[in-house]
Amino acid sequence: MASLQFFGAAGTVTGSKFLLEYRGKRVLIDCGLFQGRKELRQRNWRSLPVPPRNINAVVLTHAHIDHTGALPRLVRDGFHGPVYSTSGTRDLAALMLPDSAYLQEEEARYANKEGYSKHRPALPLYTAEDAQRALKLFESFSYERPKEILPGITLTFYRAGHILGSALCVFELEHTRQRVVFSGDLGRYHAPILRDPQRVGPATTLVMESTYGDREHGEERPLDTLCDAVVNAFERKGVVVIPAFSVGRTQELLYHLGQLERERRIPEVDVFVDSPMACDATPIYLAHPEEHDVEMKSLLHRGETPLATRRTRFVTSKQESMKLNGFEGPGIIISASGMATGGRILHHLKHRLPDARNTVLFVGFQSEGSRGRRLLNGEREIKIHGQMVPVKADIQRVRGFSAHADWTETLRWMEGFAAPPRQTLLVHGEPAALESLKTKFEDRDWPAYIPDYMETVKLAD
Repeated sequence: MASLQFFGAAGTVTGSKFLLEYRGKRVLIDCGLFQGRKELRQRNWRSLPVPPRNINAVVLTHAHIDHTGALPRLVRDGFHGPVYSTSGTRDLAALMLPDSAYLQEEEARYANKEGYSKHRPALPLYTAEDAQRALKLFESFSYERPKEILPGITLTFYRAGHILGSALCVFELEHTRQRVVFSGDLGRYHAPILRDPQRVGPATTLVMESTYGDREHGEERPLDTLCDAVVNAFERKGVVVIPAFSVGRTQELLYHLGQLERERRIPEVDVFVDSPMACDATPIYLAHPEEHDVEMKSLLHRGETPLATRRTRFVTSKQESMKLNGFEGPGIIISASGMATGGRILHHLKHRLPDARNTVLFVGFQSEGSRGRRLLNGEREIKIHGQMVPVKADIQRVRGFSAHADWTETLRWMEGFAAPPRQTLLVHGEPAALESLKTKFEDRDWPAYIPDYMETVKLAD
C-alpha cells in the first residue's frame, strides 16, 4: 500500500513537505520552511513524526525557501540520503540555503544581544555548516529522463514553468498501476524566459497546488503599466524604486525593461540591481539554455543580453549600495525584499519616499501587515529602522506579474489529463483558495479532497 502524509503546505501556502511511503521506502517531496504567522513559524522547530534518518530520499520541486529551506535542519537531525532535483534547482539552492542559514544565525545573534529570547542562549534553526552539508547530498538529472531513485520507485521531472529549475514530479510505483503526480508550484503560460508548463500524461493521484485557486490574473497588460510608470517618473526626473524578490521576479523585470528599451518605449537610463542574491541568480538563469523559451533563445542567438538593459549595473557590496543614495536620477533601483519587510530595499525606501519626484513600484503580492501592503493602502508615513518616514513619493502597483498559475491556467494545464486522476489532493493554498478550487473541480466532475496538516491519505490504486 502506498500512502502520503502531509507535513506542510496543508491548509496554508508555506512549509511544503509531503512524505510518500511505498513498500517500506520513504520519499520526502519538498522540505520547506514555514513562513509568515508566528504559529506557522513555530512548526519549523517541531520534530517530524518520522525520524529523518529513516527517510530514504528527498525530492525537490524547486528552490524557493518554502520548498527547500528546512533541508539543512533535516540533515542536522540525521537525514543522510540523496536529494534529487533538476540542475537549475541545485544551482539556485546553492545560493538560497546558505543565505537562509545566515539569516537564521543573525536572528539568533540578535536575540542573544537584545535578550528577548526565552532560550539562553538562543540558537539558530540551523547553521551555514548544516546548509553546506545538505548541498553535498544533491543529485541532479534532466527533465523527461526517468530515474529509479529507490527500488520500485521511478521519478521523472517535467517542466513546471514557475522559476528556473521548477519541476512537476511524477512517481511510478513498480508492480502497481499507481502514477503519483506532484505539481509543485505551477507556472504560467507565455511567461518570459522559461518554457511553458508541460503535460505529464495520466495520473492515479494528483497533488495539486492551489495558491490562486480563487483568483484570476485577468487580461491586464503588465508591460504597458510598467512602461507608463517608468516614463512618468522619468518625466519628473525621479527614481523608480522597485521592491522585488531576488529569484524569479528580478530576472523577469530585467527581461521586460530590456524589451521596453529595445522597443524605444523607455529611455536608456541607469538600472541598478541592488541585491547580492539577485546578482548571483541572474547569471544562473543565463547558464541554463535547457530552460529557455523560444524568445529567450532567439535573443541570445542574436547576441543580445536578455536579462539587462544597456546600462544595468549589478550592485553587490554595502559600500556600492550606500553610494546609490547620492544618485539623482532619473533611473531605476531594483532591490529585495519584495514585500519591503527587510533587506537593502528599506534603505532605499527611507531615502526616496520623502521625495515626490520618485515612484515606488510594487510588482508582486503584498501580504497583510507588510510595509508594502501599508504603502499600497495609502499610509502617509511608515516606520523604517525605528524612524517614521513621510510618504510623498508616488506609490504604484503593477498587477499581472506572477509566477503562479491562476485557476483558469490550472484548469488549462489539467486538460492535459485524458481522464481525472482517481484522487486529487489540494495543497499549498489558503482555506478560501482551496475551497474555491475544490468547487471548480467538482463542478467538472473531478473529485478533489483537501487534506489536513499531518493527515495520512492512502493513495488510490
